[in-house]
Amino acid sequence: MPRSRSRSRSPRLDAPLGRGTSRQRSTSRDRFGRFTEWVARAMGTPAFLLILTLFCVLWICWNTLLPDHLRFDDAALGFTALTLMLSLQASYAAPLILLAQNRQDDRDRVQIEQDRQRAERNLADTEYLAREIVALRMSLEERNNQVVTRDVLRQELKSLLAELGDHDDEPVERRPRGRAASS
Repeated sequence: MPRSRSRSRSPRLDAPLGRGTSRQRSTSRDRFGRFTEWVARAMGTPAFLLILTLFCVLWICWNTLLPDHLRFDDAALGFTALTLMLSLQASYAAPLILLAQNRQDDRDRVQIEQDRQRAERNLADTEYLAREIVALRMSLEERNNQVVTRDVLRQELKSLLAELGDHDDEPVERRPRGRAASS
């Protein structure tokens, strides 16, 4: 027996720490929450209204048209049992519907928070991409400026070559020795 006690006290390896008993409670809360949502959805349908109307009509017809010994709710007293049944149904329906609305509000709140976080990430991504586009434009402009500089450099080299070509027209004696040997 002591061994089973130590087992129950030791942490379970198949569950995260701190979630031993609260997990069962959240499951039962979730089950009850789903039940309240089912009730709220069911009460908001035309089928429910039709069934409730048929129930009331049958109740009234039963207690007015049948012989006295088969009646269980007196019309002279205003169908007290029917009124009690409908009041009981309404007294349970209202809180269940409110619980379902609270659960929906909680889900909406979580969804709004997730949407806000997603929007912040999208904004950060958009700003990052805008900065990258600006950096690319600046580097393209710099590159274009380098092309212009290269063009200027090419013009300078051509003018230098032209000057050298003018020097080639000079007599051979004036040329440097290394140059004369290579030509």
